[in-house]
Amino acid sequence: MANVTVVGAQWGDEGKGKLVDWLSHRADVVARFQGGHNAGHTLVVGDKVYKLSLLPSGVVRGKLSVIGNGVVVDPWAFVAEVDRIAEQGVKITPEVVKIAETAALILPIHRELDALRENRDDGEAIGTTRRGIGPAYEDKVGRRAVRVIDLADEAALRARVTEILHHHNALRRGLGHEEYPAGKLVAELLDIAPKILPYAAPVWRVLKNANDSDQKILFEGAQGALLDVDHGTYPFVTSSNTVSGQASAGTGVGPKDVGYVLGIAKAYMTRVGSGPFPTELFDENGQRLGERGHEFGVVTGRKRRCGWFDAVITRQTLQVGGVDGVALTKLDVLDGFETIKVCVGYELDGRRLDHLPAGKEAQAKVTPVYEELEGWQGSTAGARSWADLPAEAVKYVRRLEELIECPIALVSTSPEREDVILMQDPFRG
Repeated sequence: MANVTVVGAQWGDEGKGKLVDWLSHRADVVARFQGGHNAGHTLVVGDKVYKLSLLPSGVVRGKLSVIGNGVVVDPWAFVAEVDRIAEQGVKITPEVVKIAETAALILPIHRELDALRENRDDGEAIGTTRRGIGPAYEDKVGRRAVRVIDLADEAALRARVTEILHHHNALRRGLGHEEYPAGKLVAELLDIAPKILPYAAPVWRVLKNANDSDQKILFEGAQGALLDVDHGTYPFVTSSNTVSGQASAGTGVGPKDVGYVLGIAKAYMTRVGSGPFPTELFDENGQRLGERGHEFGVVTGRKRRCGWFDAVITRQTLQVGGVDGVALTKLDVLDGFETIKVCVGYELDGRRLDHLPAGKEAQAKVTPVYEELEGWQGSTAGARSWADLPAEAVKYVRRLEELIECPIALVSTSPEREDVILMQDPFRG
């Protein structure tokens, strides 16, 4: 089994960037398959910290990096990120990065609409990054999106802009906002086009050629399964499918080619933005997790909500996503806790549940049923083998493995790329 698909098993921010970087040294190609520049991956390489939002994590290692058709691309954000990474010594060229010619674009109208919706005064904002991702996906499924390939034909581009503004200007009028001039949008796109088009490619063919040549492909997801538009805590979700099945649809490879599915999960839980969070902590333990884990969003800087590990909801996402093995991250953040709790069930209106109910109202009402485990006073930071872990830490990992009903393939014990305990090699299945 040559290929590996990496997905988040919680609400995102699980540490996918480090794991993709760690795995990419053995891959030949790294491919993003959904999301936009709302994703935030931090890579720590020696004394350098790289913060990526749209570029696949493999670019830091010089790997062929693909932005698939399932990604929505902000061309201005792409150029800005390329320039920023170049200042850190990583040269991005069309030979290194390929963007699907069929990928939908995020436009200024999308960013403005996102902000208008998030500024609503009824208290029901989703908590998006206001970067236009949701509105861009809406236009994609509404068959009115401007795509990368449209930048290559001015006549086609003008037609697409007319179509999309027919919809958006009606929305803008309804929201009391002035219309967006078609000429202005066309001019902005024609100006950015020469900086984007050299990267455009039929990425489905790029990936087919890689498969035919027995190259290893690492498929990189963004956000997490609990933010999946179908399987997450709807409506407090992202606007794309984040589970492993999207690796196929979002890049143009067949389902059999996504390979080993590695789900990334923190040793505790975090969430950014609004929505249900059954194990959220509001006490000193939650504060301690946030401080020790440096829980602030890479993209937004927003403080993350923190709580104990939820085995119920994690087991559910692993089953929905067809996960073969789990990478457990940030174990070292739990160092020093006398007692650690794990959610093993929910109670709702006097009933015991073994899964998260689908309804928004029911999700908000569930209360966690906890199992208490003994903590450890030794350090797990930087451990690279089981022998380096305190006995209680080993017991904690093994108990999680039982509760989530999925093997833990590896454990990450610090932000450093080599601080990993490997039990099962994802590239060998």
